[in-house]
Amino acid sequence: MGSVGLGRVLEPAGVLPQAAWRLDASPEIGPDEVRIRVRRLNLDAASYRQLAEKHAGDGDAIRAEVCEIVATRGKMHNPVTGSGGMLIGVVDEVGPQSPLPVKPGDLVATLVSLTLTPLRITDGLAGWDGLSEQVPAEGTAILFGRSIVGVLPDDLPPELALAVYDVCGAPALTDRVIRGYGRPVTVAVLGGAGKSGSLTLAAARAAGARTRAVVVSAAERDALLAAGLADEIAIADARDPVAVAAAVGEPADITVVCVDVPGCEHGAILATAPGGTVIFFSMATSFPAAALGAEGLAADVTMLIGNGYVPGHAEFAVGLLRRVPEVRALFEARIAGD
Repeated sequence: MGSVGLGRVLEPAGVLPQAAWRLDASPEIGPDEVRIRVRRLNLDAASYRQLAEKHAGDGDAIRAEVCEIVATRGKMHNPVTGSGGMLIGVVDEVGPQSPLPVKPGDLVATLVSLTLTPLRITDGLAGWDGLSEQVPAEGTAILFGRSIVGVLPDDLPPELALAVYDVCGAPALTDRVIRGYGRPVTVAVLGGAGKSGSLTLAAARAAGARTRAVVVSAAERDALLAAGLADEIAIADARDPVAVAAAVGEPADITVVCVDVPGCEHGAILATAPGGTVIFFSMATSFPAAALGAEGLAADVTMLIGNGYVPGHAEFAVGLLRRVPEVRALFEARIAGD
């Protein structure tokens, strides 16, 4: 079982790296491991929002807590949200038994969560002001034999590729679900103006679906209108179930939750037609709230956890970015705003 990183678990014993409280992040690699020289972290949206709200936007305090989490846990695993993010870096050393398709010198993105990636920070995140999800960093990270990694495309800036790879599971799974219906469907996306939301809308449209987006502000509505990714756009607080249902209107066949705040489960369920599907891509989702809420509403819906991995998901998302310039523009604006 070395391929899944059990040898890196320090406590508690007997769990996989993602469930562990603390990992061994030492840079020496085992025969099936790969060491990465870290260049940049991408904190997931739910984790960064929690840290920013906790510290009232104080960048120094946010940076200090991220450093503390990594030093304490041997990985970037937010103890409040349970989420992490991903990283880019350069392959430094490849163990002789590693099955990963990389070689020393490759610029890569890890396509697995930082919550299971042994991580060591060596620069104190000195190049980061704490005010963005993307974090310039120096250090080392370890990939296991069963990890997923992608060599960064030559035609995209690394920061852009990292932002896309961070959410690439959402559009790929949405595409799969749409095509599984075998008929025209309507897809509603809560948080449609964000990274995962905009890519999901593009994937839905490419698959022939009618698209509806729910956003939180007029600014997000205007940005999405300019991008032309949604057939209908409404403004509502995704935490207000009645408002979400009213914003979506006729219940959707598929509802995708891409909002990085808690409390969006019941609105998504109300907005979905009987026999429909709800896909939860937010790490802020409470799965007990989703399950019990659906039961309490007598809602006959299939609920899926977006686990971030679908075969070919990175290539699929990058392909969307290349084919749909409006999506690329939204991503570039988001990165510039960071």
